[in-house]
Amino acid sequence: MNHSLTRVALPMTFMTRGLAPGVVTIFSFASICLSTLGSASAVEVKLRLLETTDIHMNLMSYDYYQDKATDQYGLSRAVTLIKAAKAEGPNSLLFDNGDLLQGNPMGDVLAKIKPLKDGDVHPAYKVMNQLGYDAGNLGNHEFNYGLPFLRRALAGANFPYVNANVFLDEKGVAVGAETHAFTPYLILTRQFTDTQGAKHTFKIGVIGFVPPQIMQWDKANLEGRVTTKDMADMAKKYVPEMRAKGAQLVIAIPHSGFEKGDVGQLGENAVSKLADVPGIDAILFGHAHAEFPSKALAGHPKADVERGTINGIAAVMPGRWGDHLGVIDLTLDNSSGAWTVKTSQSSIRPIFDRLAKKSIADADGMVDQAVAEEHAQTLEYVRNKVAVSSAPIYSYFALVEDDPSVQIVSNAQIAYVKRAFVGTDYEKLPVLSAAAPFKSGGRQGWAYYTDIPAGPLAVKNVADLYIYPNTLKAVLVNGAQVREWIEMSAGQFNQITPASAGGAAQQPLVNDAFPSYNFDTIDGVTYELDLTQPAKYAVNGSLAQASANRVKNLKFDGQPINPVAKFVVVTNNYRAYGGGNFPDLKADKVILDAPDENRQALVEFLQMSDALSPNKQVNPAADGNWRILPVQGVKMTFLSASAAVKYLVGHPNIKLLKDNGDGSALYELGR
Repeated sequence: MNHSLTRVALPMTFMTRGLAPGVVTIFSFASICLSTLGSASAVEVKLRLLETTDIHMNLMSYDYYQDKATDQYGLSRAVTLIKAAKAEGPNSLLFDNGDLLQGNPMGDVLAKIKPLKDGDVHPAYKVMNQLGYDAGNLGNHEFNYGLPFLRRALAGANFPYVNANVFLDEKGVAVGAETHAFTPYLILTRQFTDTQGAKHTFKIGVIGFVPPQIMQWDKANLEGRVTTKDMADMAKKYVPEMRAKGAQLVIAIPHSGFEKGDVGQLGENAVSKLADVPGIDAILFGHAHAEFPSKALAGHPKADVERGTINGIAAVMPGRWGDHLGVIDLTLDNSSGAWTVKTSQSSIRPIFDRLAKKSIADADGMVDQAVAEEHAQTLEYVRNKVAVSSAPIYSYFALVEDDPSVQIVSNAQIAYVKRAFVGTDYEKLPVLSAAAPFKSGGRQGWAYYTDIPAGPLAVKNVADLYIYPNTLKAVLVNGAQVREWIEMSAGQFNQITPASAGGAAQQPLVNDAFPSYNFDTIDGVTYELDLTQPAKYAVNGSLAQASANRVKNLKFDGQPINPVAKFVVVTNNYRAYGGGNFPDLKADKVILDAPDENRQALVEFLQMSDALSPNKQVNPAADGNWRILPVQGVKMTFLSASAAVKYLVGHPNIKLLKDNGDGSALYELGR
């Protein structure tokens, strides 16, 4: 399917009522001559589209959590690929797809510790302005620090930004008459050189989108200020308008992933719907931190992973943190009388060879030089001591066992809310905590785990334990809703078939399609998970098996939980306002809307625990309040980093099956 420009063909004959047959023949011959002449003079333009996405402030190739350089990510290495890709041909356009301004401690320093001032150029743009970006799109994390900070930062970009589905929240304005909060689309005028050396002026339409869910995820920053609409609806409205204004090529830049199933209204991952919108020639997408073209979509009816198309539209998604550069090569042809996309080929260029375990793109020194001052400020900040830990804190087994990196966050959240509720009507209610492992390898790479040795804990370690600038919230729920919360989280696991029912002797435990940041474990109750049962909820939160019951022996204070008893559960703004589509979790459940970040609560807890403990140390040990029940005759296996082997002595229920040699290893969860 080709959503390219309207083709204008010269007619082979020109029939006019009343003309003699000989005249018709003359017009037909002339027509043929003109058509032949047009074909002879037709030319091609080779145009390369380049995309970065989800940089998350990883401008340098530096891991602030481990406080050391890395060769596996960083815009500084992608810059080397960008320069090489541009040098390979005369025509290219460079775009960024958002989630740029937040994601590591440098982003926090610029937003909160040494805030960006009016007139300052954000370090991200100190780098990107030198690369000649043609346009940028806003990601959902651009809104994490609030609209004033976002607008202050964007003012330093020497290239324009687009967003077509965020509107000002204006009272009394009719539907359809709302004011865009940002420029919905652009029509860029660029000059390209054809294969014969001649130059042509093109008008390129660029339109951007962000997940409508920002209204849930950043409710405190956005409610009453902006509203959002469906991405595909806005594309259907504006793509024809862009064409009518002369756009000869339309590029969509959705900060959105590809949903394999049906995408409903206001869908978060709506690329498959956007690929159905007539008039779009290329889709540069992101948000999911995944890669396309890749085998992940092999066999999907809309995806061609060889050419890199979705529904026939050239498309690319280049991972995250600058670990890949997205490339779409288009051949534009004007033989029809108008420029059309004749062929396309999409690819992603990595900065690191995962199999050979070696860098294939050097860091560009321009980046280090541009952000040297901010880098030094960030290092000073992250190296500040907070407390001392009596044991290592790591997340290698966080998806299969109760875990110290999650436990310490839960302890901090509970302590914060208990202090906040002193003297209130909620003081006597039991306080539980919901916390998830944020760093759990998988598509983020086998180095993407928390691994903090025993000893001093600095700010960098706190940021490692809680990587998002979420704010702390508490919700009021009943015992039945606590159970459903855990049932949703239990979608993290595949269904295991017992050997007695014909199940294989070895079965994979973890459902890779389930995001680990949605794997909330609930502290303050005890429970077990029976994975011979199907998941009750699908990954998107819809009810999959109403009769399923994975949660067993759910108890509070040693007794079966009372379905109608009231509980306070501490969580973050993302979950409290509906992020992850957990059952019954909406804004009306929030009873504490704290302004403090979950990370700040963690810092305060660590400092207090360190000060109060007899040996001036924090004990991060997990309390083992939940476990996965064994399945008779089945080895339940999972992947984690091979570096986790050093901690196996403390996990008698886990054993190593195989080191895969690529940084990962296969483990078995036993009794």
